[in-house]
Amino acid sequence: MIHKLKDWWTTYMLSKKTKKKVGVILMTYGSATTAEHVRDYFERIYPGKVLPELIADFENRYRVTGGSPLIRITQEQAALLEKELGAGYVVHAGMRHSTPFINEAVAECKASGAETLVGIILSPQFSSFIMEGYRKAFLAAAQQNGIEDAVVAEQWQTEEHFIELLGRRVRDKLAVLGNQTPIVFTTHSLPQRVVEKDPSYLNQLQQTIDAVRTKLDPKIEWYQGYQSAGHTPEEWLKPDLTDILSDLEKKGHSSVLIVPIQFLADHLEILYDLDIAAKEQCDDAGINYNRIELPNTDPLFIKVLAVVQSKVRTWEEKQARRKEKPKVKRAARTTPQSS
Repeated sequence: MIHKLKDWWTTYMLSKKTKKKVGVILMTYGSATTAEHVRDYFERIYPGKVLPELIADFENRYRVTGGSPLIRITQEQAALLEKELGAGYVVHAGMRHSTPFINEAVAECKASGAETLVGIILSPQFSSFIMEGYRKAFLAAAQQNGIEDAVVAEQWQTEEHFIELLGRRVRDKLAVLGNQTPIVFTTHSLPQRVVEKDPSYLNQLQQTIDAVRTKLDPKIEWYQGYQSAGHTPEEWLKPDLTDILSDLEKKGHSSVLIVPIQFLADHLEILYDLDIAAKEQCDDAGINYNRIELPNTDPLFIKVLAVVQSKVRTWEEKQARRKEKPKVKRAARTTPQSS
Protein backbone atom coordinates (compact mmCIF):
# COMPACT_ATOMS: atom_id res chain seq x y z
CA MET A 1 0.00 0.00 0.00
CA ILE A 2 2.83 2.39 0.92
CA HIS A 3 4.62 1.65 -2.36
CA LYS A 4 1.43 2.35 -4.31
CA LEU A 5 1.04 5.73 -2.56
CA LYS A 6 4.66 6.59 -3.36
CA ASP A 7 4.15 5.66 -7.01
CA TRP A 8 0.99 7.78 -7.17
CA TRP A 9 2.72 10.76 -5.57
CA THR A 10 5.69 10.47 -7.94
CA THR A 11 3.39 10.34 -10.96
CA TYR A 12 1.39 13.31 -9.66
CA MET A 13 4.48 15.45 -9.09
CA LEU A 14 5.92 14.58 -12.50
CA SER A 15 2.65 15.55 -14.17
CA LYS A 16 2.72 18.89 -12.39
CA LYS A 17 6.29 19.52 -13.56
CA THR A 18 5.60 18.58 -17.18
CA LYS A 19 2.26 20.39 -17.52
CA LYS A 20 2.73 23.64 -19.38
CA LYS A 21 1.64 26.84 -17.68
CA VAL A 22 -0.99 28.67 -19.71
CA GLY A 23 -0.98 32.44 -20.09
CA VAL A 24 -4.33 34.10 -20.78
CA ILE A 25 -4.55 37.63 -22.19
CA LEU A 26 -7.80 39.58 -21.87
CA MET A 27 -7.70 42.01 -24.78
CA THR A 28 -9.72 45.16 -25.28
CA TYR A 29 -9.45 48.44 -27.19
CA GLY A 30 -7.87 50.54 -24.49
CA SER A 31 -8.71 54.02 -23.31
CA ALA A 32 -7.49 57.30 -21.99
CA THR A 33 -8.04 57.23 -18.26
CA THR A 34 -8.49 60.97 -17.65
CA ALA A 35 -8.97 64.14 -19.71
CA GLU A 36 -5.23 64.82 -19.50
CA HIS A 37 -4.52 61.60 -21.43
CA VAL A 38 -6.97 62.16 -24.28
CA ARG A 39 -4.63 63.97 -26.69
CA ASP A 40 -1.86 61.35 -26.43
CA TYR A 41 -4.42 58.55 -26.75
CA PHE A 42 -5.94 59.91 -29.96
CA GLU A 43 -2.55 60.78 -31.45
CA ARG A 44 -1.47 57.20 -30.91
CA ILE A 45 -4.48 55.88 -32.85
CA TYR A 46 -4.78 58.61 -35.50
CA PRO A 47 -1.38 60.33 -35.65
CA GLY A 48 -1.70 63.84 -37.05
CA LYS A 49 -5.31 63.35 -38.15
CA VAL A 50 -7.35 64.36 -35.08
CA LEU A 51 -9.04 67.74 -35.16
CA PRO A 52 -8.44 69.97 -32.11
CA GLU A 53 -12.20 70.41 -31.58
CA LEU A 54 -12.65 66.62 -31.38
CA ILE A 55 -9.93 66.36 -28.76
CA ALA A 56 -11.54 69.21 -26.80
CA ASP A 57 -14.92 67.45 -27.00
CA PHE A 58 -13.54 64.20 -25.63
CA GLU A 59 -11.53 65.95 -22.95
CA ASN A 60 -14.81 67.43 -21.76
CA ARG A 61 -16.47 63.99 -21.82
CA TYR A 62 -13.73 62.57 -19.64
CA ARG A 63 -14.07 65.46 -17.19
CA VAL A 64 -17.85 65.09 -16.99
CA THR A 65 -17.67 61.34 -16.36
CA GLY A 66 -14.65 61.47 -14.10
CA GLY A 67 -12.59 59.34 -16.51
CA SER A 68 -12.81 55.83 -17.89
CA PRO A 69 -12.52 52.80 -15.57
CA LEU A 70 -12.07 50.39 -18.50
CA ILE A 71 -8.42 49.51 -17.87
CA ARG A 72 -8.88 49.12 -14.13
CA ILE A 73 -11.93 46.88 -14.54
CA THR A 74 -10.22 44.73 -17.20
CA GLN A 75 -7.26 44.23 -14.89
CA GLU A 76 -9.66 43.25 -12.09
CA GLN A 77 -11.34 40.78 -14.45
CA ALA A 78 -7.92 39.30 -15.24
CA ALA A 79 -7.03 38.90 -11.56
CA LEU A 80 -10.36 37.22 -10.80
CA LEU A 81 -10.05 34.92 -13.82
CA GLU A 82 -6.57 33.84 -12.71
CA LYS A 83 -8.03 32.95 -9.31
CA GLU A 84 -10.92 31.10 -10.97
CA LEU A 85 -8.61 29.05 -13.23
CA GLY A 86 -6.24 28.18 -10.41
CA ALA A 87 -2.71 26.79 -10.48
CA GLY A 88 -1.09 26.50 -13.88
CA TYR A 89 -2.56 29.72 -15.23
CA VAL A 90 -1.46 33.33 -15.32
CA VAL A 91 -3.80 36.03 -16.62
CA HIS A 92 -3.08 39.61 -17.68
CA ALA A 93 -4.98 42.43 -19.38
CA GLY A 94 -3.64 43.82 -22.66
CA MET A 95 -4.86 46.87 -24.62
CA ARG A 96 -4.56 47.61 -28.33
CA HIS A 97 -4.16 51.37 -27.99
CA SER A 98 -3.06 52.17 -24.45
CA THR A 99 -0.96 50.76 -21.64
CA PRO A 100 -0.73 48.02 -20.64
CA PHE A 101 -0.33 47.00 -24.29
CA ILE A 102 -0.93 43.46 -25.53
CA ASN A 103 2.81 42.86 -26.00
CA GLU A 104 3.44 43.97 -22.41
CA ALA A 105 0.80 41.52 -21.12
CA VAL A 106 2.33 38.67 -23.15
CA ALA A 107 5.79 39.50 -21.80
CA GLU A 108 4.44 39.36 -18.25
CA CYS A 109 2.92 35.94 -18.92
CA LYS A 110 6.24 34.75 -20.33
CA ALA A 111 8.10 36.07 -17.28
CA SER A 112 5.68 34.11 -15.08
CA GLY A 113 6.55 30.89 -16.87
CA ALA A 114 3.76 30.62 -19.44
CA GLU A 115 4.61 28.33 -22.37
CA THR A 116 1.24 28.51 -24.12
CA LEU A 117 -1.07 31.47 -24.67
CA VAL A 118 -4.80 32.04 -25.06
CA GLY A 119 -6.05 35.44 -26.18
CA ILE A 120 -9.63 36.43 -25.36
CA ILE A 121 -10.97 39.53 -27.09
CA LEU A 122 -13.50 41.11 -24.76
CA SER A 123 -16.31 41.11 -27.29
CA PRO A 124 -18.64 38.09 -27.40
CA GLN A 125 -19.20 38.56 -31.12
CA PHE A 126 -16.19 37.91 -33.35
CA SER A 127 -15.20 39.05 -36.81
CA SER A 128 -11.89 38.04 -38.36
CA PHE A 129 -11.98 41.32 -40.29
CA ILE A 130 -12.97 43.67 -37.45
CA MET A 131 -10.84 41.93 -34.81
CA GLU A 132 -7.80 41.22 -36.98
CA GLY A 133 -5.74 43.94 -35.25
CA TYR A 134 -6.03 42.09 -31.94
CA ARG A 135 -5.00 38.78 -33.46
CA LYS A 136 -1.98 40.30 -35.21
CA ALA A 137 -0.78 42.12 -32.10
CA PHE A 138 -1.27 39.01 -29.96
CA LEU A 139 0.49 36.59 -32.31
CA ALA A 140 3.33 39.05 -32.97
CA ALA A 141 3.88 39.45 -29.23
CA ALA A 142 3.84 35.67 -28.75
CA GLN A 143 6.48 35.26 -31.47
CA GLN A 144 8.64 38.01 -29.99
CA ASN A 145 8.57 36.17 -26.67
CA GLY A 146 9.34 32.78 -28.18
CA ILE A 147 5.90 31.25 -27.57
CA GLU A 148 4.76 29.18 -30.53
CA ASP A 149 1.58 27.77 -28.99
CA ALA A 150 -0.74 30.81 -29.09
CA VAL A 151 -4.38 30.95 -30.12
CA VAL A 152 -7.16 33.55 -30.04
CA ALA A 153 -10.68 32.59 -28.94
CA GLU A 154 -13.35 33.41 -31.46
CA GLN A 155 -17.07 34.07 -30.98
CA TRP A 156 -18.92 33.13 -27.80
CA GLN A 157 -22.05 35.18 -28.42
CA THR A 158 -24.44 32.55 -27.04
CA GLU A 159 -22.34 31.09 -24.23
CA GLU A 160 -24.94 29.89 -21.72
CA HIS A 161 -23.61 31.67 -18.63
CA PHE A 162 -23.24 34.94 -20.55
CA ILE A 163 -26.84 34.74 -21.78
CA GLU A 164 -28.06 33.85 -18.30
CA LEU A 165 -26.23 36.86 -16.85
CA LEU A 166 -27.76 39.29 -19.37
CA GLY A 167 -31.19 37.73 -18.95
CA ARG A 168 -30.96 38.04 -15.17
CA ARG A 169 -29.89 41.68 -15.42
CA VAL A 170 -32.91 42.49 -17.60
CA ARG A 171 -35.39 40.53 -15.45
CA ASP A 172 -34.16 42.25 -12.27
CA LYS A 173 -34.70 45.68 -13.81
CA LEU A 174 -38.11 44.84 -15.26
CA ALA A 175 -39.20 43.44 -11.90
CA VAL A 176 -39.06 47.06 -10.71
CA LEU A 177 -40.01 48.91 -13.90
CA GLY A 178 -42.72 46.51 -15.10
CA ASN A 179 -42.92 44.46 -18.28
CA GLN A 180 -44.64 47.32 -20.08
CA THR A 181 -41.24 49.03 -20.29
CA PRO A 182 -39.67 48.57 -23.75
CA ILE A 183 -36.08 47.38 -23.93
CA VAL A 184 -33.48 48.50 -26.45
CA PHE A 185 -30.57 46.16 -27.21
CA THR A 186 -27.55 48.27 -28.16
CA THR A 187 -24.15 47.58 -29.68
CA HIS A 188 -21.35 49.84 -30.85
CA SER A 189 -22.10 51.19 -34.31
CA LEU A 190 -19.77 50.48 -37.23
CA PRO A 191 -19.33 51.94 -40.70
CA GLN A 192 -21.61 50.19 -43.19
CA ARG A 193 -18.60 49.37 -45.41
CA VAL A 194 -17.02 47.38 -42.56
CA VAL A 195 -19.94 45.05 -41.87
CA GLU A 196 -20.48 44.53 -45.59
CA LYS A 197 -17.10 42.78 -45.61
CA ASP A 198 -18.17 40.42 -42.82
CA PRO A 199 -21.99 40.09 -42.47
CA SER A 200 -21.54 37.24 -39.96
CA TYR A 201 -20.82 39.84 -37.27
CA LEU A 202 -24.37 41.21 -37.47
CA ASN A 203 -25.72 37.66 -37.44
CA GLN A 204 -23.89 37.00 -34.18
CA LEU A 205 -25.36 40.15 -32.64
CA GLN A 206 -28.82 38.93 -33.59
CA GLN A 207 -28.07 35.50 -32.11
CA THR A 208 -27.17 37.11 -28.79
CA ILE A 209 -30.42 39.09 -28.78
CA ASP A 210 -32.48 36.02 -29.69
CA ALA A 211 -30.82 34.00 -26.92
CA VAL A 212 -31.43 36.69 -24.28
CA ARG A 213 -35.07 37.00 -25.34
CA THR A 214 -35.61 33.31 -24.52
CA LYS A 215 -34.96 34.29 -20.90
CA LEU A 216 -37.65 37.02 -20.97
CA ASP A 217 -41.41 37.36 -21.23
CA PRO A 218 -42.10 37.03 -24.98
CA LYS A 219 -44.65 39.87 -24.77
CA ILE A 220 -42.00 42.47 -23.89
CA GLU A 221 -41.63 45.18 -26.52
CA TRP A 222 -38.05 45.31 -27.76
CA TYR A 223 -35.84 47.14 -30.24
CA GLN A 224 -32.34 46.74 -31.61
CA GLY A 225 -30.13 49.76 -32.26
CA TYR A 226 -26.61 51.08 -32.51
CA GLN A 227 -24.81 53.66 -30.41
CA SER A 228 -21.62 55.70 -30.34
CA ALA A 229 -21.24 56.16 -34.11
CA GLY A 230 -17.92 57.67 -35.12
CA HIS A 231 -17.26 61.26 -36.12
CA THR A 232 -16.91 60.57 -39.85
CA PRO A 233 -19.19 61.47 -42.79
CA GLU A 234 -19.56 57.88 -44.05
CA GLU A 235 -22.72 55.86 -43.46
CA TRP A 236 -22.93 54.07 -40.11
CA LEU A 237 -25.26 51.29 -39.02
CA LYS A 238 -28.91 52.12 -38.45
CA PRO A 239 -31.13 52.53 -36.56
CA ASP A 240 -29.21 54.75 -34.19
CA LEU A 241 -30.23 54.74 -30.53
CA THR A 242 -31.21 58.42 -30.77
CA ASP A 243 -33.73 57.58 -33.50
CA ILE A 244 -35.24 54.75 -31.43
CA LEU A 245 -35.63 57.02 -28.40
CA SER A 246 -37.40 59.59 -30.60
CA ASP A 247 -39.80 56.89 -31.79
CA LEU A 248 -40.49 55.82 -28.19
CA GLU A 249 -41.35 59.43 -27.36
CA LYS A 250 -43.81 59.56 -30.26
CA LYS A 251 -45.41 56.33 -29.04
CA GLY A 252 -45.91 57.84 -25.60
CA HIS A 253 -43.65 55.56 -23.59
CA SER A 254 -42.76 56.83 -20.14
CA SER A 255 -39.72 54.61 -19.50
CA VAL A 256 -37.08 52.61 -21.33
CA LEU A 257 -34.46 50.00 -20.44
CA ILE A 258 -31.17 50.05 -22.37
CA VAL A 259 -29.47 46.64 -22.69
CA PRO A 260 -25.89 46.71 -24.06
CA ILE A 261 -25.08 43.22 -25.39
CA GLN A 262 -21.51 43.75 -26.55
CA PHE A 263 -19.84 45.92 -23.92
CA LEU A 264 -18.45 43.98 -20.96
CA ALA A 265 -17.04 46.72 -18.73
CA ASP A 266 -17.92 50.32 -17.92
CA HIS A 267 -16.14 52.86 -20.14
CA LEU A 268 -16.78 56.16 -21.93
CA GLU A 269 -19.34 54.78 -24.42
CA ILE A 270 -21.43 53.66 -21.46
CA LEU A 271 -20.80 56.41 -18.91
CA TYR A 272 -21.13 59.28 -21.40
CA ASP A 273 -22.92 58.12 -24.56
CA LEU A 274 -25.61 56.30 -22.56
CA ASP A 275 -25.70 57.60 -19.00
CA ILE A 276 -25.32 61.26 -19.98
CA ALA A 277 -26.21 61.82 -23.66
CA ALA A 278 -28.98 59.21 -23.98
CA LYS A 279 -30.32 60.08 -20.54
CA GLU A 280 -30.50 63.79 -21.47
CA GLN A 281 -32.50 62.87 -24.57
CA CYS A 282 -34.83 60.76 -22.43
CA ASP A 283 -35.21 63.52 -19.84
CA ASP A 284 -36.15 66.02 -22.56
CA ALA A 285 -38.72 63.55 -23.89
CA GLY A 286 -40.20 62.77 -20.47
CA ILE A 287 -38.90 59.19 -20.58
CA ASN A 288 -37.46 57.52 -17.49
CA TYR A 289 -33.98 56.32 -18.54
CA ASN A 290 -32.68 52.98 -17.23
CA ARG A 291 -29.97 50.55 -18.27
CA ILE A 292 -28.69 47.22 -17.01
CA GLU A 293 -25.39 46.94 -15.20
CA LEU A 294 -22.55 45.63 -17.34
CA PRO A 295 -20.89 42.29 -16.52
CA ASN A 296 -17.76 43.98 -15.09
CA THR A 297 -16.50 41.68 -12.30
CA ASP A 298 -19.66 39.66 -11.68
CA PRO A 299 -18.64 36.12 -10.60
CA LEU A 300 -20.85 34.61 -13.30
CA PHE A 301 -19.04 36.63 -15.96
CA ILE A 302 -15.68 35.45 -14.66
CA LYS A 303 -17.03 31.94 -15.10
CA VAL A 304 -17.94 32.85 -18.69
CA LEU A 305 -14.32 33.79 -19.38
CA ALA A 306 -13.11 30.55 -17.78
CA VAL A 307 -15.41 28.55 -20.05
CA VAL A 308 -14.24 30.45 -23.14
CA GLN A 309 -10.62 29.74 -22.22
CA SER A 310 -11.27 26.05 -21.58
CA LYS A 311 -13.04 25.56 -24.89
CA VAL A 312 -10.16 27.10 -26.79
CA ARG A 313 -7.65 24.77 -25.19
CA THR A 314 -9.92 21.76 -25.65
CA TRP A 315 -10.25 22.51 -29.35
CA GLU A 316 -6.50 22.94 -29.73
CA GLU A 317 -5.81 19.70 -27.88
CA LYS A 318 -8.23 17.80 -30.10
CA GLN A 319 -6.50 19.18 -33.18
CA ALA A 320 -3.12 18.14 -31.79
CA ARG A 321 -4.32 14.61 -31.04
CA ARG A 322 -5.63 14.26 -34.58
CA LYS A 323 -2.22 15.19 -35.95
CA GLU A 324 -0.46 12.73 -33.63
CA LYS A 325 -2.85 9.84 -34.33
CA PRO A 326 -1.12 7.36 -36.67
CA LYS A 327 -2.83 6.71 -39.95
CA VAL A 328 -4.06 3.14 -40.44
CA LYS A 329 -3.33 1.80 -43.90
CA ARG A 330 -6.26 0.05 -45.46
CA ALA A 331 -5.73 -3.34 -47.04
CA ALA A 332 -5.77 -3.40 -50.82
CA ARG A 333 -9.09 -4.37 -52.37
CA THR A 334 -9.05 -8.05 -53.34
CA THR A 335 -12.48 -8.33 -54.89
CA PRO A 336 -13.69 -6.57 -58.00
CA GLN A 337 -16.14 -3.67 -57.70
CA SER A 338 -19.65 -4.34 -58.89
CA SER A 339 -20.63 -2.32 -61.90
